[in-house]
Amino acid sequence: MGILSSSIARKVAMALSGLFLVFFLAQHFTINLTSIIAPDTFNSWSHFMGTNGLVQYLLQPVLIFGVVFHFVMGFVLELKNRNARAIGYQAYKGNASSSWASRNMIISGVVILAFLGLHFYDFWIPEIVHKYFESNPEDPTRYYAETVHKFESPVRVGLYVFAFVLLALHLWHGFSSAFQSMGFNNAYSKALKGFTKLFAVIIPLGFIFIALYHHFNQLPH
Repeated sequence: MGILSSSIARKVAMALSGLFLVFFLAQHFTINLTSIIAPDTFNSWSHFMGTNGLVQYLLQPVLIFGVVFHFVMGFVLELKNRNARAIGYQAYKGNASSSWASRNMIISGVVILAFLGLHFYDFWIPEIVHKYFESNPEDPTRYYAETVHKFESPVRVGLYVFAFVLLALHLWHGFSSAFQSMGFNNAYSKALKGFTKLFAVIIPLGFIFIALYHHFNQLPH
């Protein structure tokens, strides 16, 4: 029997991959925040992340695998849950005992996955093209201007805002559920749940603020 064949093993694997992505999200937010408060630091950190061999050839593939694994496992768990439910849905009141976020994790997950595709198109693919297919000299100060330019379009900014709202809903249920799946039910559970809820609100709102700041800062005054 495969290691991920049991329901508990799948939930634990889902939780571990989710916690890994939450850690990356916090790190990504920290770097992006410097684009507002310290552009030179943003350039420096972005250049390091884009040129360091450990990041590029070890951490980046692990991150991509983590994203794919988390969403594939999410779809698998959703299908398993659907197949396990009773047929009599007429008497089921979905909102009576659970939140919209918990009932629609698959929807918010799909939107976030689509957003990641846009994010890769906006930043990762141009970075790969710049480094491996163009003959331009490396410029460690280019990252800030390139990032700000991406937020010039109101349509793109709107898509980013929408995606981060759904990310907040996804984290609102998923972050705390990850710890429950890992068995963290003790005297610190209430404080831990409070932290996950705070994280689920502050980090997506922070990303939204960054996108709106760079967009409106480019408008004619």
